[in-house]
Amino acid sequence: MDGAAQARSTADAVARRSYGKLVAFLAAAMRDVAAAEDALSEAFAAALADWPLNGCPANPEAWLLTVARRKGIDGIRRRRSGEAAAVQLQILAELDAATSTVMDDAAIPDQRLALLFACAHPAIDAGIRAPLMLQAVLGLDAKTIASAFLASPGAMGKRLGRAKQKIREAGIRFAIPACNELAGRLDGVLDAIYAAFAEGWSDPGGTDVIRRDLTAEALFLAGLVAGLLPQEPEALGLLACMLHAEARRRARRNADGDYVPLAEQDAALWDAVMIDEAEALLLRASALGHIGRYQLEAALQSAHVERRRSGRTDWTPEVQIYDALLALSGSPVVALNRALAIAELQGPCAALEIVDALAADGRLVEYQPYWAARAALLARTAAYAEARAAFDIAIGLASDPAVRRFLQGRQAVLPR
Repeated sequence: MDGAAQARSTADAVARRSYGKLVAFLAAAMRDVAAAEDALSEAFAAALADWPLNGCPANPEAWLLTVARRKGIDGIRRRRSGEAAAVQLQILAELDAATSTVMDDAAIPDQRLALLFACAHPAIDAGIRAPLMLQAVLGLDAKTIASAFLASPGAMGKRLGRAKQKIREAGIRFAIPACNELAGRLDGVLDAIYAAFAEGWSDPGGTDVIRRDLTAEALFLAGLVAGLLPQEPEALGLLACMLHAEARRRARRNADGDYVPLAEQDAALWDAVMIDEAEALLLRASALGHIGRYQLEAALQSAHVERRRSGRTDWTPEVQIYDALLALSGSPVVALNRALAIAELQGPCAALEIVDALAADGRLVEYQPYWAARAALLARTAAYAEARAAFDIAIGLASDPAVRRFLQGRQAVLPR
């Protein structure tokens, strides 16, 4: 591998492994998320110019922090003057002292939880807190975040910019808040972690650089939050839900890399230890006496496992959980999944009535699972021409080649 390729490979590995940690460390010191992101971006650009010539450093994270600090100083001098600049330069001088003591990656203080809770500050609009965390802590771009929240990339980018400006102007502290402040911030933190997990989950083969390692990062953060707040049932419920899903990873693709839906997965490939851990967490959460969204999500995962293991054919438990979850969230995605459960309980015609009503929600127009679900239900009612058209849309929207092949296979067997 030549020097440029080695530099690119090392930089990519550091970005996947430590982006959130580096941004969080810089933002906590600089008290400015946008400035921290800009400084780190410039540091990565400098690395791609320097490392091919001088070799990759033994500690690339520390190298990037040092360069980012210098870039931050340059940025302050360009953008500010007078007392405000003096204060910021003093802050960066303190950062210089901190980074000079960083001898290895493990020594970089992990400020990710502090940054997550800073992004969830009451001064930040509730609707942008989770997207802001996804960008600041996990490095996702506005387009990917917009897709996760069924929004346009342009609008999402503007909202993220305003939120970062608010953090700077309000002087929001980058610290884990006191216990009496946690309740108002926890929901946003959990939403961001779950959204990150879902993005990573959509790329089980790890072929998308943007989504690679997101599930592991999200599981790590969920574990941190659950450990920090062991008496918060929703923190336990989120971790249980994610562990249940992750336990099925090996079964989601066959030996040829083809997509395998849950109903056809080999349960012997599921991680039994991970499932047991999820069940224990869900039991602990239920004993705390407050039911929330993530406990219900975990309960659904648990019900799927129990049904497959026991051979139960009655979908009443799943529909009841979906009823509660829909009442709590009002989410069109939950409504869509509830319709699929109702199809197993009451038949596809009853489910199609719900799916038809959901078509009025513009957020689902480009939501691939909506069209895949609609196609499958239409096929079960022998509306083959309509099913074929819905499959066409679902196939066109599918970003995962394995899912695309799966849908094409289902479409191909429809009678003409």
